[in-house]
Order: sequence, then structure tokens, then C-alpha cells
Amino acid sequence: MTGAKAIVTALEREGVTTVFGYPGAAICPVYDCLADSPICHILVRQEQNAGHAAAAYGRISGRPGVCIATSGPGALNLLTALATAYMDSIPLVAITGQVSSDQLGKDVFQEADITGAAEPFTKYSFLVKSAQELPRVMKEAFYLASTGRQGPVLIDVPVDVQNQQVEFSYPESVMIRGYNPSTRPNLLQLRRVVEAIAAARRPVICAGGGVFSAGAREQMRQFAQRCRIPVVTTMMGIGLMPSDHPLYLGMLGSFGCSAANYAIRHSDLLILIGTRAGDRAMCQPGVVEKRTRVIHIDIDPAEIRKNMEANIPLVADARLVLEALVDECGPADTGMWLAELQQKQGDGAGYADREGFVNPHRVIAAITSRLEEDAIYVADVGLNQIWSARSARMQNGRFLTSGGMGTMGYALPAAMGARLASDAGQVVAVMGDGGFQMSMQELSTLCQHDIPIKMVVFCNDCLGMVRQIQREHYGERYEAVDLSGGPDFAALAQVYGIPAMTVSQNSEIDRAAEALLSARGSFLLQCRVSPDEPA
Repeated sequence: MTGAKAIVTALEREGVTTVFGYPGAAICPVYDCLADSPICHILVRQEQNAGHAAAAYGRISGRPGVCIATSGPGALNLLTALATAYMDSIPLVAITGQVSSDQLGKDVFQEADITGAAEPFTKYSFLVKSAQELPRVMKEAFYLASTGRQGPVLIDVPVDVQNQQVEFSYPESVMIRGYNPSTRPNLLQLRRVVEAIAAARRPVICAGGGVFSAGAREQMRQFAQRCRIPVVTTMMGIGLMPSDHPLYLGMLGSFGCSAANYAIRHSDLLILIGTRAGDRAMCQPGVVEKRTRVIHIDIDPAEIRKNMEANIPLVADARLVLEALVDECGPADTGMWLAELQQKQGDGAGYADREGFVNPHRVIAAITSRLEEDAIYVADVGLNQIWSARSARMQNGRFLTSGGMGTMGYALPAAMGARLASDAGQVVAVMGDGGFQMSMQELSTLCQHDIPIKMVVFCNDCLGMVRQIQREHYGERYEAVDLSGGPDFAALAQVYGIPAMTVSQNSEIDRAAEALLSARGSFLLQCRVSPDEPA
């Protein structure tokens, strides 16, 4: 078979049923073979959105998502999506076409060194020189993307390699010299963890997106309940605990809940699980580590002690560690500690209503209180992300966002990928008017492929987060944040045949939430928000 056929056959062998992409001349041989494959191809309207959709598909399915692009500008448009997936440890395989091998390095039409450009943002990048390499490369790419600390892998294939003949034999296993991720916990370190938990009186679990990556949400809940330890999460960990669980204190950090931050400040044992303790979550790690014992559990040894000192480091798969801790640990003596934290629940300022605008927190609460238990909530980046992290109420669904890179325009394509990967009946994408305008061309993709997404667009006619920074730190000198003159997004959705409505009063919120969630297909809800609404 040809190299292109080998690529498609390998995708089929890996169980891939859906790919996202945008064709071009240098990847046409692969697309020609996709025409004869049962794999469903989703044609996005811009390559970056293919990467976001594939990454969200990977987050929900637990298997690497796949995106495809052509050479040069097509491949380069994937870079932001690759970096977004890399920062959040999302399994992704990106396949790009490349100019003919004999033209590499000659600056021919649509040539770009994509493997070099993507190197900082991928676990590994392959430039395939011969079709005979393709079965091995494809097997290794999926293995690398899905094992250890998950992440994106790039496969760049010159067009002549796609047309070469190959005797196809797909490997059954992978052996990569120097790559042997540690998954099982060291028994001595595990014993130290058990002893530290038994001795603690004010312990707190800080859980991040790595718990989702390990497929360990249920194990983490069991561990917290068995040991009676309160839980805080990073933004990437929202949804690990039901929002109304008595042990859950909310999200910590600069935009987090007062009870969660209080627990971190006053704990005597901090148990970090699947989180890097980044600056948004842990504002003063140096202060915390001086007064609190820290256990850090992570699959990636490079994350241990990178941002915070760890008294007891444990490099292993979070699921295996938590299963062991459920067996080894008993209830901790945390009665007084839990009572103290319960008094802190609900502390903090209320949210002011503004005449002529909706309160975004009320909108989010109204929507998420009506969601099915397994619904998926996708937040974009900016003020809408902070409002969502604070006010969304999750049960057994998922909360998706771009946590590490903070990529605007993420929500709509990610919601598409999540919807295609999930049996969940409800997928909600929440965006600001700035982020929505970065990916609103994907409304066409929703319609073409009949992907039902519930969209909420908060319109404040400005880049709200930047405007707030300019208000608070630059003397209200507003520059390059005015988005007025943009379209009526409800009218725009209706042009695509998508039902829509606009609300500007709190009294309209309940009716709007019902209309949004009861719609049979996609629906867009435009919400007028004050430009002075704070994070």
C-alpha cells in the first residue's frame, strides 16, 4: 500500500473513528485514502480549531484525538492548539503534510519547518523520511501521546513519502529507548504518605487536571471520603468533586473561593495530586511550603518541586496511588478542622446587579442548575472563564477550559470535539464576545455536521479582562479593548439557521436558560453584560 494508506490504516488500527482537519495539496494523498475509510472527517474552518476540537475529543474519550493539516500555513496554524494541549497535558496526535523530500530546506511554496517550530510544544515530533517508517512512527506516536504525562505528538510526512509503496505490518508493541514512564508508586514513599496522613489534623487535598488524565476521579472521591479530608481543586480540576459535596471547598487561587484559599493557608498537610501548583493556583508557594508539609503526587518527575518544595514526592500514576491509599488509609482526625472550614463556606463578596444588564453569575448558575449530571461545560478564556469557574455547579460532568495557555477562541471548537466524543446529551460552550469572534466561523461546521452545541456569549463590547487590568493598574487608560461595532451574534446565528435569543435583564434569565437547554439542536444565547462587571 502507499504511505498515505498506511497512515489511514494505522488510524483505524488505533481505534480512531473521528478526525478533525483542513486539507491542502501536501496532504491530499491521505485525504484520498480517507475517502475509502469508515473514519469520520470533520472539516473545520481553520486549522487551529481542528487542534482544539481534537484535544477536547482526547480529554473526554481518554484516547488521543487526531487532527490533520497541510504543509506551511496549514501546519503553522496548528501551533497554538499544540501549545494549548501541551500545557494542559492532553493526548493529541497531529498529522501534517510536507513538501517533497527533495525540496526540504529550499524555501519552496508552502514549506515550513513545522517539526522545529513545534518542538517546544510537543512531547515528540517525527519527520518521516521513508514510508517504511510509517507503521512504527504511527504506533509510537499514539503510545507517546497517551502514556506517562500525556501530550501532543506531531507527525510530519512529505508528500512523496505519502505516495511511496510500503509493506504494511503494524507493530503490536512499542519499545522506545530512554522512554519508560514510572507508573507504580514506590512502596517506601507510599508508606511515608500514609503515615503523614495519619498524623495530620488539618490536611487538605489539592487536585488538578492530572486526576482526570489518570481516569481517577472516582478513586479520588473515595480517598477523600474515606479519610475525611477536604478537597480544593485547580481550575483544571473543577468537576472532580460534585460542587455540593460537603468535603469540597471550591477552586483555589487568585480567582478562587475564600474557603479553599483559607484551607491552603491554615493546613498542616497539603496533598497535591496531578497539579503543577502553578502561579494562578498557588500565588505564594514559598510561603505555604515553609509552614505546611507537602505531599506531591504526579506522573511527571519534572513537575515535582518545580513550583513548590515537596517533603514527600511520589512519582506515579495517580489512579494507582489513590487505589493504594483507599486500601491503606483510615479516617483521619479531622472533625474540628472540617467544622472550622464549614464556617468559612460562603464567605466573600456578593455579586452586584446592574440595571440594563444581566449578572453573568446568575446566568451561569441558572444554566448549570438545569444541566444533566453528565453534561459537559466548556469555558473560553477571559472574564467568562473566571465567572464560570466561580459559579458553575458541576455534578458528574466535565468542566473544560484552556488552563495553562489561556487560549481565546478555545470554547466553540473544543465543545464540538467534546460533543462528538461523548454520550452526554448536553454540551454548553460559554464565551465572551472577544473569544467568540476568534472562532465563530465554526458555526458553519456545527451546521454541516449537525453537532448540537448550546452556546452562551457574554457581550460587554470589550476585551473585559484586559479592560479590568487597565482600569485597576493603568489609571483607566483604556487602549485597544473596545469591541463595539461588532455583529448582533443572535442575528448571526440565525443566518446559519441556528435559533438564538438575547437577554439584557435578570428577569429574563430563567426563561432563556430553559430555551437554551430545551432546544433540539444548537442554540445561541446572547447575554448583555456591563463592561464594568469584574472578574
